Amino acid sequence: MKITIIAGARPNFIKIAPIINTVKNKQNEGIDISFRLVHTGQHYDKNLSDTFFEELNIPQPDINLEVKSGSQAEQTAAIMIAFEKELLQNPCDLVLVVGDVNSTMACSIVAKKCNTKVAHVEAGIRSGDLTMPEEINRMLTDSITDYFFTTSTSASENLLKFGSDPENVHFVGNVMIDTLYQNINRITAPDFWNEHQLQEKNYIILTLHRPANVDEVSSLIDLLHGIDLLVNDKKIIFPIHPRTQAILSESKIEFKNIIFVSPQGYLNFMYLIKNSFAVITDSGGISEETTVLGIPCFTMRDNTERPETETIGSNTIVGTSLKNLKKVFGTFLQNGPRKSGIPELWDGKASERIISILLDKK
Repeated sequence: MKITIIAGARPNFIKIAPIINTVKNKQNEGIDISFRLVHTGQHYDKNLSDTFFEELNIPQPDINLEVKSGSQAEQTAAIMIAFEKELLQNPCDLVLVVGDVNSTMACSIVAKKCNTKVAHVEAGIRSGDLTMPEEINRMLTDSITDYFFTTSTSASENLLKFGSDPENVHFVGNVMIDTLYQNINRITAPDFWNEHQLQEKNYIILTLHRPANVDEVSSLIDLLHGIDLLVNDKKIIFPIHPRTQAILSESKIEFKNIIFVSPQGYLNFMYLIKNSFAVITDSGGISEETTVLGIPCFTMRDNTERPETETIGSNTIVGTSLKNLKKVFGTFLQNGPRKSGIPELWDGKASERIISILLDKK
């Protein structure tokens, strides 16, 4: 079996690592399976791409399509044009895509039009919010996927309601958690740990990347001021994109508790998460790792495509208003974290299940 594995952006790299490790293990067992790794180049900042390959022992890509940035349409079109040439020159039995970035959708479309089967890892998750580009990518990818691998029973149910073949919908667990378990003993403190006198539970992690939060300078400053006043004596570690930091620097605003740092590699970032007091984020994926690590997470969104992180895990959806964040976070400070657990099959073996199922279907 020949598999072409697609990686396009930071979350993709974390998800493909255990899948590649499993394929290599199968090869060592003498099983006829091989992979070709295609990096679309959707993220090209070193901390958002190369670092993850190095830290997670992912082999260098067989090809980097180097599409880089652009509008949604420009980037998707560039990926499709480049990947079509790649797939025609290097045909395979299956194209495996992960997550919900532009590369996921674009490469799925190309594969199907080349009559190549598609497997989607993290299929079926839905936020119900069509203003999110990721939601469009999920829906379109799942509409043409052959084999669906889901992280939760609710994701499987979403696919069955949509009309997907039950024989091809497989609840396997979460490959992000595979990577976390495989690297938990390798995580390390970042260089600035001692400089900022960080200690376990004396800081909060903040991540913001949604355009509504970071593209408008005045609203971003208002949000940061509100969060800065929210945390009492805790420090706030904010890994920030250099472009956003440059914009903030022009305003010459100073914050009491917020410490701006550069985007972090996987091992440093997981160390920061594991030892934090809490996380405030507008990301969906971070809530998966905080759930397994038992770290209270407050997600500044009106919805989530990962409901299990809230119903079972440590995640709380607080909406997009600073007022509501203050209310919910204040309750947390007063009462402590709520009881949480780890979702079913988030046991570090999802990638093994995925490859075993694909080998059974070949």
